[in-house]
Amino acid sequence: MKKIIKFDDKMQTGEYELTQKPGENFNPEFKPELTPKELLELGIFGGKYMTDCKDEFPRDWFEKAKLSPKKKDISLNYYQVDASLPLKTWQEKGWIHSEDPRGWFQWYCRYYYGRRLPEEDQIQIKRWKAIKRHVGAIKKNCEKNDQSCRKKQRQTLLHWAYDSRKI
Repeated sequence: MKKIIKFDDKMQTGEYELTQKPGENFNPEFKPELTPKELLELGIFGGKYMTDCKDEFPRDWFEKAKLSPKKKDISLNYYQVDASLPLKTWQEKGWIHSEDPRGWFQWYCRYYYGRRLPEEDQIQIKRWKAIKRHVGAIKKNCEKNDQSCRKKQRQTLLHWAYDSRKI
C-alpha cells in the first residue's frame, strides 16, 4: 500500500509517500489516545492550526473541526485557554524540522495518515513521551475529573494527543 500525497500550503510545497494504512502500524512506544480528527473536533491551537492544509488529509477530519482560518480563537480550544507557544519560539528552540514546519501536530497528522520517516519519527515520539509529565502534575494537584483544574496543562496534553478529560 503505497500512495503519494502532494501538498501545497502557505508553509510548504512537496510530496510524501504513505507506506502504512491510516492509524495502523505505529511504533510500539507511541500510543496516542486521540486521533487527529478527534483533536480537531475537540478544539486545539485556537482553531488556527492547518486551516490551509485541508486538501492534504481526509476530508472527514475537517467535517466537525473547530477552525478559525483568519486568526487564533482561544474560545475554540476545548479548555478555552491558550496553551501554545508562538511558532517563532519553537523554531528558536530547534523543535521545528524541515519535513514538518508546523511542528509536532503536523508530524502526528502525517504519521497517523501513514507516512514514516524513521529518524524524525523517533525524535517526535521522544518529545511526545516527555509531555506526559503534565499528567503527573494534574494527578498530583487536582481532584479526579476536575476539568477546571490546571486547564492550561490539560489543553497542552490535548495538543499532544493525550486525553486529559480522563484525568
